[in-house]
Amino acid sequence: METLLIILALVCGIVGLLGSVLPALPGAPISYVGLLLLLPCEEATISNVALWICGIFLVIVSVLDYIAPVWLTNLSGGGKQATRGSVAGLIAGLFFFPPWGLILGPFVGAFIGELMESASKGKALKVALMSFVGFVLTTGLKIIYSGILLFMIAVEVIQIIF
Repeated sequence: METLLIILALVCGIVGLLGSVLPALPGAPISYVGLLLLLPCEEATISNVALWICGIFLVIVSVLDYIAPVWLTNLSGGGKQATRGSVAGLIAGLFFFPPWGLILGPFVGAFIGELMESASKGKALKVALMSFVGFVLTTGLKIIYSGILLFMIAVEVIQIIF
């Protein structure tokens, strides 16, 4: 049973890290589940404090993932079309132009969305840049969080096996 839990934990850690950049997968929660899967193992040394800290950071990262891009887009004067365009660009970029579309899609989508609302190309560019900054910041946070949890999972697995 422990072997199955170890394998599932490692898979969750890796999928969680991938999910940090793929919008279809909730990367941070999957990484946390991977850590939780190791708890029943006899030789696991994960403390309750570590679990609470990781859980609190999971909530923070998840909330920021939804709020930061919208907040930065709105802060720069962008409207609803810019936000919707950013999301549409992210999805279109992921499926039609990977991996660069994943990075440029939100920017292009926000730019086009803002152009639909206002005729000013300068304002649309500013909104698109802020949307892009929000995307990069939240993606970076998710990668860091999931990377740390994958590292914690790997350390635990090594301790359990050896």
